[in-house]
Amino acid sequence: MNKLTAAITAVGGYVPKHILTNKMLEEIVDTNDEWITTRTGIKERRILKEDEGEGTSYLAIKAAEDLIAKKSIDPKEIDLIVVATATPDNMVASTAAFVASEIGASNAFAYDLLAACSSFLFGLSTVASYIASGRYKKVLLIGADKMSSILDYEDRTTCIIFGDGAGAVLMEPNTEGFGLQDEYLRADGSGRQFLGMEGGGSLMPATIESVKNRKHYIFQEGRTVFKFAVSNMAFAAAEIMKRNNLSDKDVDWLVPHQANKRIIDATSNRMGLDENKVMMNIQRYGNTTSGTLPLLLWDYEKQLKKGDNLVFAAFGGGFTWGSIYLKWAY
Repeated sequence: MNKLTAAITAVGGYVPKHILTNKMLEEIVDTNDEWITTRTGIKERRILKEDEGEGTSYLAIKAAEDLIAKKSIDPKEIDLIVVATATPDNMVASTAAFVASEIGASNAFAYDLLAACSSFLFGLSTVASYIASGRYKKVLLIGADKMSSILDYEDRTTCIIFGDGAGAVLMEPNTEGFGLQDEYLRADGSGRQFLGMEGGGSLMPATIESVKNRKHYIFQEGRTVFKFAVSNMAFAAAEIMKRNNLSDKDVDWLVPHQANKRIIDATSNRMGLDENKVMMNIQRYGNTTSGTLPLLLWDYEKQLKKGDNLVFAAFGGGFTWGSIYLKWAY
């Protein structure tokens, strides 16, 4: 019997209509288009306005509906839904459970997965294990974040980077050798002092003082985060190649987290890849956190061919990071 692997068999996505350009940010915070573009590669990002929906679940539902329509599947056939997100609708009720109900996946169990910008990457590993167990046949993994809900638009170090969006993939069993091949995933909890959000959790519940002191917005120590991200994301991608005897010619696509173009360039250079093998949409969406990797697949889906070797790489707050090697199945 051939080994059972978990393959991506469909992709969906959604980004809000409202576009926040660098020029528009110049009117909000002390920055300018040239500064942002030079340091991040971002030109614009999408923002979910109140008249388009309420929260992250709205983005996730739209991405799921896009996938379901393209794949022409019955939502009742879905066994499990995992929503990878750093911005759940609320802190108690699962965003994934609400998404499942709203799309009609009445036979699925559902839960959220949080690993900051690595959430979708870690979700791929988790879902692949469910599929490989043989117990589940159709699993929907969604990466979705409404980052605008935790941004301080008086802080130019963070508000220029992030945007809102969601992407979804359907994962199913495969016996042809396609799908997830290997993974290298890591975490270092000491990193939460450099990138995170202090308020809102059990360590610092919301109070009048915590709100006044702007503790419920994301923060980062840019230089430390950049240095750690460049080093570890690049190493993880190179390590996955080494472990699987992949040369630069064997890798068809790098699917990198869209945090900063300089980090992406450092990773692709470490892998020895030409820029035409690197998926990139940071200039249009910014950093959508859990949404970046599936949104890349959504944008590049028509360019992918069955059997293509994809290397995913990501880095997130906490710290979390890693790489996954996957063979495209369609």
